[in-house]
Formats: sequence, C-alpha cells, structure tokens
Amino acid sequence: MRFFRPTLVLAALCALLAPPAQAAVPADRENGVMANSFRNPVNGGADPSLFFHNGRYHVATTTGDHIGIWSSPSLATLLVAPEKVVWRDNDPSRNTQMWAPAFRHVGSRWYIYYTASDGVDANHRMYVLESAGDDPLGPYSFKAKIADFGEYAIDGEPITHNGRQYFVWTGPGRGQGGPAQLYIVRMSNPWTATGGRVAIPASGGCSEVREGPTPLYRNGRTFLTYSTCDTGKPDYQLWMKSIANGADPMVASNWVQHPGPIFSRNDATGVWGPGHHSFFQSPDGTEDWIAYHGKNTSTYTYAFRTARVQKIGWNADGTPNLGRPLAAGATQTLPSGDSGAATSVINDTDLAQIQYAGNWLSGSGCGNQCFWGNDHWSGETNASATIRFTGSKVALLSVADRGNGIAAISIDGGPEQRVDYYSSIRVGEQLMYISPTLAPGPHTLKVRVTGDRNPASTSAVISLDRIEVY
Repeated sequence: MRFFRPTLVLAALCALLAPPAQAAVPADRENGVMANSFRNPVNGGADPSLFFHNGRYHVATTTGDHIGIWSSPSLATLLVAPEKVVWRDNDPSRNTQMWAPAFRHVGSRWYIYYTASDGVDANHRMYVLESAGDDPLGPYSFKAKIADFGEYAIDGEPITHNGRQYFVWTGPGRGQGGPAQLYIVRMSNPWTATGGRVAIPASGGCSEVREGPTPLYRNGRTFLTYSTCDTGKPDYQLWMKSIANGADPMVASNWVQHPGPIFSRNDATGVWGPGHHSFFQSPDGTEDWIAYHGKNTSTYTYAFRTARVQKIGWNADGTPNLGRPLAAGATQTLPSGDSGAATSVINDTDLAQIQYAGNWLSGSGCGNQCFWGNDHWSGETNASATIRFTGSKVALLSVADRGNGIAAISIDGGPEQRVDYYSSIRVGEQLMYISPTLAPGPHTLKVRVTGDRNPASTSAVISLDRIEVY
C-alpha cells in the first residue's frame, strides 16, 4: 500500500529496506534519444496476439466487448498507437466476454479467431472473422462458429504440421471441470473444423488450467506452448509439448511432454504471472520474439495485466529458450530490421529535466515495482512536477495504489486533465496518461497534486516515476 510518508527519514528507511533494484543505466543513456531501443509494456492489455506485416506491427488484446487492433511501424511507438476497433457484434449470444483474438493469414484474407459468450462464462465458444481484403486492419465480417462440441471452449487457433491444418483450443478437463484440457481437431478450411477431436494431456504444475495453446516451429518440429495455473495468480506460467516432423498430431501419444515451466515469474525483476502469449519474428526474419502478458504485482488479481515482448533463443537440442521475464522498464534493443523511432525515457530522479515545486519525497521503497527502483511522491495540494521534453508525444507511467489521489495533468500550460491514481492493489509502472500528438519540438508536461481523492482512497498522494518521450 502507498501512504503519504511525511518525513525524509522514513523515505531513507524505505530505501534501506527495499529489495535490490534493477541496475541503473548510465545517465548519458538514460535520457538521450535512443532510436534503436524500447521498453515494455507495448500495450495495456492482456492475451496479446502480435505480428509484423507489410512494414507494421499489429497487436490485439482482450478487450471484453469488441476486437481492436493497435498498429505501429516500430515496437518503440506501439504503446501510444491508437486503437482501431475492427469488430463489434449485435448478436447477444456472442457479444460479451470476448477474449484472446488470434490471427492467421491465408491467401489474400485475414482470419481472427476469438472467444465470446452471452455473459455466462460456461457458454464461451469460439468464433472466426474474415477480412474483406488483404489488410489485417479489416474490414471484417463474421464467418463462423468453429470447433463447437457442445461445451465450454476458449483460446483456439490453427496450427500447421506436416503441411496440414489443425485447430487447437482449451476445453473442460476429464473429470476436472473448467478450462483444464487441450484439444485438437483437423481443419478443412480456415473456418471449418472437421471430424472428431482428440484430447492432448498436458502437464502444468497445477490442476487449474491448460489454456492459450500457441505453436512455435523449428526444423519441421512443432512446439505447442500453453499457459497453466490461473491467469490471476502470480504463478501463471508457460509449459510445452512438442511433436516430431512426420508424426500424426491426432495421436495424443505422439506429443512429447517437456518437464517443468519454460517461462515463469521473475520476482527479482518484479514480473508475475507471465503467460497467454504469441510468437513473432523480427522484420527481417532473423530473430524470434515472444509477446506475453505479465503483472507488476504478485497479488492474485486479473487486473493490471499488460502486454510485453522480448527476444527468445534456441537451445542446442533445438528446443526454444524463452529466458526469464525482463523488468517492465528494462531497455531492450529493437528487433532486427525494426525501423526504430527517436524515443527517450526520463526517470523521476532527473532534475535536469524535471522541476519539482512544493513538498515532494523520493526513495526506493517501491523496489522493483518502480522504474529503476525509485519514484517521487507528494500529497501536498498544488505541489507540482514540470517535465521538459522535446518530441511530439509523451506517456506517463507511475505507481497506482490505495493511498493515492487525483492528479491534474496538462501540456504546455493548457487545460488540465484529471487522472485518478487510486488502485485497490499497489502496482507499479502503470500507464496513467498519454498526451495528444503535438507539434515536434520542446514542450512541458505538468503534473499537479489536486488534494482530491476518490472515496475509496486513504490519501491524496500522487507519484512520478517514468516518462516516455516520442
């Protein structure tokens, strides 16, 4: 929980007790323009399906009542890209609880596979949309319900093995109930499953879920990666099965179970519950990357899942090596062939670019929930922070907490926008504000403590942590 700490003595004590923070980048790199780097998150949503096509990245995440796509020529600017809503449905049997869109490009058409219901979780089924032309941004029309076997079904998408198409998804476990079993069925075209289904038993370190099956291919071998252990828990993680080239995927015993998780929580970097993912290649096709959602809190919650990406590697035995989840604010090199963007980052401790007025405290009590392990905070009415930057857009990421209040944020002395920093769960590096697009050049971003708070909050404190400049 974030409380307003009234003395610098307590701030210093918090700094001493804080867990080790992410290593700081040298000051000359911290705020300089970095055309070949980026930081997570790349989108504020969960269950990311991300791909690169025709010079642009596209990502879709779970939104609940529609399907939207964010598009940008560089990963560095994807976080501030506008959403394009490509599908809403007026059929009440399938227009709510819309989850986990996944894409496939077949011929000159795009297909979006997604889960939806009538508002009752048990009634979730899977559906597919078809584009009118060869543009992943649509327009789209409803094509079909797919792989309907009369029971709960989520998270489906096609896979290709031995040159044939199959559909894999999550359904009820045998005698377990809930989304705890993977299934596969043949496909006769991109919107039609044919024949009977086969259950694929899958380990997961827990009995709760086996969901989000996603393929990864290497040297003819198909790796079926999937999420386990409930997306609300900090131990949500990825496991994997694989099948050799030439083996029939409709024979369950042909799928080899790989032991243990291949991607899981990283307490040292403050990333919990990593999973429900997709894979994509760098623009030049030389690198493999994973897109996944993770949380900056270990609390059991379905909120605060954000989309992140990082490069993956391959082991000597040909299996994928996903590494460990990187801290949200870790600076990464862009994928090979990414056109890049002139971006920079400002930390709250950069007094060359930030002018604090009024009573502000700072420290590292927030540990790995904050950018480089520190932030500034104030609960004094009209205390302010003025950030000078040069660019055409700016984003503010800060701590949300149950002891936080309402900030007033303005650009270049213009009208203020009120932003509520309250959250019932403490979580760091949350996207609080994105500016409108500005004329390229110097600007100021002002964050003011209003002294107001919503009734659920215990104080009016707001924080300043990380500023992304575009």
